[in-house]
Amino acid sequence: MPLETTYRPGRALDVGATVGVVQRGPGDPTMQVARGVIWRASRTPDGVATVALAAQGDRSVRAAAWGPGAAWALAQVPALCGALDHEQGFDAARHPVVRAAAERAHGLRLSRTDGLFDALAQAVLEQKVTAVAAFAAWRRIVTWFGERAPGPTPQPMFAPPTADEWRRIPSWGWHRAGAEPFQSRTIVRTAQRAASVAARPDALERLPGIGPWTAAETRARALGDPDAVSVGDFHLAHEVGYALTGSRVDDDGMLELLEPWRGHRQRVIRLIRAHGPREPRRAPRLAPEDHRAR
Repeated sequence: MPLETTYRPGRALDVGATVGVVQRGPGDPTMQVARGVIWRASRTPDGVATVALAAQGDRSVRAAAWGPGAAWALAQVPALCGALDHEQGFDAARHPVVRAAAERAHGLRLSRTDGLFDALAQAVLEQKVTAVAAFAAWRRIVTWFGERAPGPTPQPMFAPPTADEWRRIPSWGWHRAGAEPFQSRTIVRTAQRAASVAARPDALERLPGIGPWTAAETRARALGDPDAVSVGDFHLAHEVGYALTGSRVDDDGMLELLEPWRGHRQRVIRLIRAHGPREPRRAPRLAPEDHRAR
C-alpha cells in the first residue's frame, strides 16, 4: 500500500509547469505524465521511491508514494511543488515582456528536487550535445543501470543509478548509450566525490569538467536556485536577447539585460522560456550523427 498525503499550497500552483521542468525529454524513464497524474521515480537517502502527484480542483495536490524512500519522497513534495520558492524582491514590472509572462504564468514556481548528483549527471550528459542526444543517453543509462521503480506506474519506470553505480558503468555501457568520453569521465570523477559534492553544492565549479553552465543547470534543477544563469548555453543568450530587445545578444549582453533582476535571474529565464516571444527559426533542425557501433 502507498503512503499518501495532501499538499495544500498557500498560493496558486501550476503543478504541471512547476514540476514538468524536471523531466528530461518525453521518454524520460524517471518521469511520466498519464491521465493528468505526474509520476516520478527518484533516489532518496532511504532508497528508491516513486511518487504520484495529482492536482485537485481546490488547488491542493494529492500525493502517493511507494518504495523504501516513500516517506522521504512525500516529505519532499512541497519543495518539488515550489513551496521553498520565494519571490521577495522580484519586480516583473521592470520590463513589459517579463510582466506579461509573469501574468500568464500565474502558478509557475521553481521546483526543487534535492537530488543534486542526479541533476549533475543530467547536466553533464547535456554538455555540448543536442538535447535529443542528451535525453537519449540519459534514457538508456537510467534504464540499463538504474533500479526499477516501485508502484503501479503507467509503464515501467526507473530511478537513476546511485553514485557508486554511475562510477561502475562499463566503458561499453557509456558508448552504447551514446554518451561522449568527456561526459563519462566527468561523471565518474564526480561520482568518486559524491559526498563532498552533496556537502558543497556552491563549489561545483571546482570539480574537473564542471563549468559555469553545468553548475548553474545543476543548482536550478536540484536546489531551485532562483538566480542560476547558464552562461555558455548555445541558445539561452539568443532567447533572452530576442525576448527583451528583439535582437540576439551574447552571454555578456544577456547578463547585462538580466542584471536588474539579480537574485531572480533564473525566474526571469523560466518566464521568458514559458511565455516570452520566440525568435522565428531560420534553418532546419540539426540532424545529430550517431557514432555508436551498430
